[in-house]
Amino acid sequence: MVKLNKIYTRTGDDGTTGLVDGSRISKSDLRLHAIGEIDEANSALGFALCLLEADEGQTALVAGLRRIQNDLFDLGADVATPGQTFEPSAMELRIVADQVAWLESAIDAANEQLSPLTSFILPGGSKAAAQMHMARTISRRAERALVAAAQLVSINPQAIQYLNRLSDYLFVLCRLINATRGGDILWVPGGSR
Repeated sequence: MVKLNKIYTRTGDDGTTGLVDGSRISKSDLRLHAIGEIDEANSALGFALCLLEADEGQTALVAGLRRIQNDLFDLGADVATPGQTFEPSAMELRIVADQVAWLESAIDAANEQLSPLTSFILPGGSKAAAQMHMARTISRRAERALVAAAQLVSINPQAIQYLNRLSDYLFVLCRLINATRGGDILWVPGGSR
């Protein structure tokens, strides 16, 4: 159980931060950059959830997104845990294949409710979908940051897969949300020429 009694420790005043194993790295380290991007994606998702809950209340979709928010905290813990093996244990949170498979099932279930795309779509539509697009693009940025970190340190391959599927899922959710709120905004190539 996490217990936070003191929010500031002053240990980061030298520009470093602690990892799960107690080692310290620069706050400019690519691993920490990826953790920050994951946190930002989670925050954007939280805002989108507020909009969805205001529109719909507590639905299965909202519950699934809350699950994802929790998974994103697990993902941050995974990335903050150095190591060469990525098996979860009582002391190490790791993203596992079942979490990636859950996202794939969720993508398939949401996609079954939509007609096939005939054009690229522009980010926007309803407020909830527009904010979900923000969460989607930040998730994609987090994935790029994690891939960059993985070129220098060992990163759980399931963590990278999770972020890849997450941005795909959020894209499908944007379409699903807009399907009941006026539809997607389609890209018109060269439409302003």
